[in-house]
Amino acid sequence: MNFGVPQQTAPQLKVGRALKITSDDVRGVQFSGRVTALDSVVDQTTRNIQVQATLTNSGGKLRPGMFVQVELSLGEARNVISLPATAINYAPYGDSVYVVAEMQDPKTGKNYKGVRQQFVKVEGSRGDQVAVVSGINPGDEIVTSGVFKLRNGASIEVNNQVTPSNNPKPKPEDS
Repeated sequence: MNFGVPQQTAPQLKVGRALKITSDDVRGVQFSGRVTALDSVVDQTTRNIQVQATLTNSGGKLRPGMFVQVELSLGEARNVISLPATAINYAPYGDSVYVVAEMQDPKTGKNYKGVRQQFVKVEGSRGDQVAVVSGINPGDEIVTSGVFKLRNGASIEVNNQVTPSNNPKPKPEDS
């Protein structure tokens, strides 16, 4: 199979890189393959580079000329913490999340469950998920709904019955 990719991705493409192919015509089936060749010329009209991939087409479900979606992973693998987009408080001075923590009231000395604002670095998203690359640790309890109502040190009650969508490939209702 042949497909085009933007010229900006050319430095990251390598022969042998894995890819996944899906098609709306063949629902529920995912095909995998590998990049077998890269064209050396950039198309002047589209500014794309043609890529050739080889994949197993068991049962002959894919036909020449079919429209398919190609998922090609670029860059190096790295560890990120995936959070629902609703957990991120986007602001001009920096993105943040609220971490649930045991706190102590300075006036009364009583302990309570509250939140502290933690600035994070986010890079990229997929579907309803946002990749957090720094600022929080795995295992931190993060507020995922209603973050715009919170402030640093606010007292909270955890209700895990309310969960935001966290789907890497959401399907909008009207699609």
